[in-house]
Amino acid sequence: MKIVLVASEAVPYSKTGGLADVCGALPKALKRIGVDIRVILPRYTGMSFRHGDVVSQANGYQIFNDLAVPFAGGVRYATVYEDWLDDTPFYFIDDPEYFARGYIYGSGDFEVERFAFFSRAAIELTKRLGNPPDVIHCNDWQTGLLPAYLETVYRDDPYFAQTATFFSIHNLAYQGVFNPELLPHIGLGADAYQYGLEFYGAANSLKSGLFFSTAISTVSRKYADEIQTQEFGNQLDGLMRWRKGDMLGILNGVDYDEWNPAHDPHTVAHYSPDHMAGKRECKRALLRQYQLPEDLDRPLIGIITRLTTQKGIDLLANAIWRILDTGAMFVLLGSGAQSYEDYFQHVRDSRPKQVGVYFGYNTALAHQIEAGADMYVMPSAYEPCGLNQMYSLKYGTVPIVRGTGGLDDTITNYERATKQGNGFKFYDYSADRLVEKFYEAYLLYDDKEAWAQVQRNGMLADHSWERAAREYLHAYQVTAQTKQ
Repeated sequence: MKIVLVASEAVPYSKTGGLADVCGALPKALKRIGVDIRVILPRYTGMSFRHGDVVSQANGYQIFNDLAVPFAGGVRYATVYEDWLDDTPFYFIDDPEYFARGYIYGSGDFEVERFAFFSRAAIELTKRLGNPPDVIHCNDWQTGLLPAYLETVYRDDPYFAQTATFFSIHNLAYQGVFNPELLPHIGLGADAYQYGLEFYGAANSLKSGLFFSTAISTVSRKYADEIQTQEFGNQLDGLMRWRKGDMLGILNGVDYDEWNPAHDPHTVAHYSPDHMAGKRECKRALLRQYQLPEDLDRPLIGIITRLTTQKGIDLLANAIWRILDTGAMFVLLGSGAQSYEDYFQHVRDSRPKQVGVYFGYNTALAHQIEAGADMYVMPSAYEPCGLNQMYSLKYGTVPIVRGTGGLDDTITNYERATKQGNGFKFYDYSADRLVEKFYEAYLLYDDKEAWAQVQRNGMLADHSWERAAREYLHAYQVTAQTKQ
C-alpha cells in the first residue's frame, strides 16, 4: 500500500509528547513490513535533520522551492525539504511566517491558521510526489482540517478519487477550537462549518477530522470506548457514538531498538529475563545518581511524567507520605505546574534519604529510572495509551497503574495463585486505592520468587511497533476498500 502520514511532530526532528514518538516509530515499522510510507511535517525553527546516524542542524535536501499552495485568497509558495530515516522519506513544509517562530505550538486563531496552511500544503505536496496514495493518515487536531479540504475543495479532483483518510486521536483534550470568522480566510465554506466543524458556536479542527475522515482510530482499545462517554468525550462523545462503526483502537508500540535493557547505552549494566543481575547494578547507579542510600533491598519507586492532574499527580501527592512511611524510596523526573514542583521538592527536603527529584527532562535519566527502579507508578486520570508502562514492562520494573485507556489494555493485576499478571491495577480515582495497590506490590516484593515471576511476565510481552504496524496495515486496507 501507499500511505502518506501527515503530522505536526515526529522524533527525532521535533517533539512535545507521545504524538512525536508514534509518528517517528510507526513509519519505520510499516516500512519493514513492505508499506510505501511517506511522512510530511512542518519545518520548525532549528529543526534537526538526520544524516546516517548523526542528527545535525543541517538543512536537509531542498527538493522544491515553488510548492504553490492556494491559501488566504491567493497563492503562497512554500519550500520543501527531504530527509531520510531508516529508508523512509520525511518531507518538511517550510514557510517562515508560519513555522520559523521559535516554537512548535502557540495559541489562538493564528495557531489554527498555521496548521490549516500546513494541511493544505501537505495536500499539494502529495500531488507532487507521484501516484495517489491509498490512504492519507492524519494525526490530532493540527491535521484535522485536511479531510475537510479533501471532501470540499478537492472533492472533484481526480487525483484523490480513490484516496481515503484515516484520522488518529492521540489526545482528545486538545481540539484546535477557533473563531468561525477565520473559515473564509483558510478556504473553507459555510457548508463545511455547518455540517462538520460547528462546535457550540465556534469551529473545531479536531471535530473536522472526526467528521470528514473515512475512518478513525485511537491509541488504545479502552480509550476508543471511553471517548464515547460523557466523562471522557470532551463534548464530542455524541459524534464518537455516531461514528463508532468507523472507529477502532490500536495500541501504540515501543521502539525496542531504543528501549531495551539488553543493550541500552544509557545504563551502567545490561540484563534480560534470564540474566537479571544487571538490574541490581542499575538500581545501585540510580540511587547514587539521586544521592540516596545504596540500600538495594528496599523497594524503589520511579515516575517520569508531566506534573499535571491528567497524570494523577494529585493522587500521588496525597498518597506519597503513606508510601514513604513503609520505608520505600521514590525518585521523580518531570516538570509541570509550579505548585506540584514545590510540593515534591518539599517531600524531598522532608525525606532526603528516601526521595530524589529532578525537575525537567533528561533522556539518559529516563532510561536509568526505567532500568533501576523496582516499581513504576502511573495513577493517571486518563491516559489515551501511555508508553512508560510498556517501557517498564520491558525493563522488569513492575507498573502500578490506574485502569484507564491504554493502562487498562496493557496491565493485568498479578495473581499469586495462577502466577499470571504483569503489574498492579486499581480503577477508582482515589489516593486510597493507589496506596492499597502499592501495599499489595510491597508485600509481593518481599517474596523474591513471586516478584521475579511478575517481572518476567512483563518482560516477555510483545508491545513492539511491528505488532502495531500490522494492525495499522489491516486498518489501512479496510479503510481503502471503504473508499472504493
